[in-house]
Amino acid sequence: MVDSANNDPYQNIRPYNDNEVRDTLNRLLRDDELISAITRYQFPNMAGPLGWLLKPAVRIFLAQKVDDINSIQDFQNLVAGYMAKMIARSTTRLTCSGIENLEHDEAYLFVSNHRDIAMDPAFVNWVLYQNKMDTVRIAIGDNLLRKPYVSDLMRLNKSFIVNRSAKGREVLTALGQLSAYIDHSLVQDESNVWIAQREGRAKDGNDQTDPAILKMFYMAHRKQRSFEEFLERAKIVPVSISYEYDPCDKAKAQELYAKAQDGDYEKSQFEDIESIVQGITGNKGHVHLAFGEVITGIDNPDELAAEIDRQIINNYYLHPSNLIAAGQTSDEVTAQHKADFEQRMADMGEGSAEILRQMYANPVLNRNKPQEAA
Repeated sequence: MVDSANNDPYQNIRPYNDNEVRDTLNRLLRDDELISAITRYQFPNMAGPLGWLLKPAVRIFLAQKVDDINSIQDFQNLVAGYMAKMIARSTTRLTCSGIENLEHDEAYLFVSNHRDIAMDPAFVNWVLYQNKMDTVRIAIGDNLLRKPYVSDLMRLNKSFIVNRSAKGREVLTALGQLSAYIDHSLVQDESNVWIAQREGRAKDGNDQTDPAILKMFYMAHRKQRSFEEFLERAKIVPVSISYEYDPCDKAKAQELYAKAQDGDYEKSQFEDIESIVQGITGNKGHVHLAFGEVITGIDNPDELAAEIDRQIINNYYLHPSNLIAAGQTSDEVTAQHKADFEQRMADMGEGSAEILRQMYANPVLNRNKPQEAA
């Protein structure tokens, strides 16, 4: 893919190419806001009074770390080192199922449930990387990219931009470009793609696919092939990501409670960034990723959404935290598990605590719904 805007219809949304890496890194090293943010994160008690002294040192350290990075693969190798440390510090274990059914030489469209802004695709990337498979191109909303340095970092890590801020006639143009880019990634570039099953996280624990996402996939195909033919081409694989503990569970519960009480909730300016940091650093306990089966033989978006939901719900790994919240017993649920779960709600109000409990219970209840209907 060339860089000329005339020959590159995806230049404004695609991840960076290898030949753009060096200039992007140099730009990041000159970004005072990024350097200040890293300084505050690494030295929270010293960044204020000694920031003028620490920031040059941080800049020099970062320059040394990225000195040999000249490609996207180099950058992702660097990220992998930090991922390994994060997994060791914030999880008790990371497990995976279904990946053995994926072909190394195929490109898949992974449609995933969405619990954490950054960690959902990061964990998918990690298990693919560990299994010597191509990492994913990640769909990320432009609402998370308000700061130029965040956009640069995401696009260095193979993220492409979903233009959620488009208005009026721009919406169809943006959706058409996105649909064409996803197809281009899968077929022309033979690259895996990750996208959430709906806009925004499932803060209440209910994983449900928005058919509008699937209609967007088909936009680039509707004049050339049937929906069933598109599906054969796209190789959609549902992915279930389950966290024993969600580092952002209290914040989600308090937001949902505020909406229930007041009918609205106003996010603070940097709330999404704070959620990203908390999701990365917070305790997650056991994390499990389940890759489903490639979906074929469906001829409309609504049925496809139902099948994605079925696989995500049935493949979702139920942790002790889920079983406890749903009032179910199991040999693997210990008194310590129960105490740990209750402790999460110890300092919460009754209303938000009940929402948090329901958040963890819903994957269990959703699993049982088809059986109850039968």
